[in-house]
Amino acid sequence: MENKTAFLEIFGDSPILRVMDFLVVNEDFDYSMTDIASLSGTGYSTLKIFWDKLEKEGIVVNTRIVGKAKMYKLNLANPVTKKFRDFYWETTKQKVHENLKEKKLVA
Repeated sequence: MENKTAFLEIFGDSPILRVMDFLVVNEDFDYSMTDIASLSGTGYSTLKIFWDKLEKEGIVVNTRIVGKAKMYKLNLANPVTKKFRDFYWETTKQKVHENLKEKKLVA
C-alpha cells in the first residue's frame, strides 16, 4: 500500500489499522481473509494474529462461504463499529479540508 489514507497518516500505519482502513473504505463488499490481507497490505500470518479478536468483538462478521473461503465484512450492526466508521470518515473529511485550505482552494 503505497498511498496512505488520511486516517493512516494521522494514526499510524499498523497492520490492524490498515485492515480496519480497508474494511471501512470497502464496507459494501465482503472479502476472504486472504483478500483482506493482500488488499490491505498486511501479511496473512499477521492478520491471523488479531483476526479472532475482531470476530469475537463483533467488529467483523462472516457473511457467507464461497467454496472453501469464508467471506467477511465490517459488522455495521455493531454500535462500536458504527462509531469507528463515523470517526474514520470525520477524520478523513477534516484532513482533506485542511489540505484544501493549505492549497487555498477552500475559504
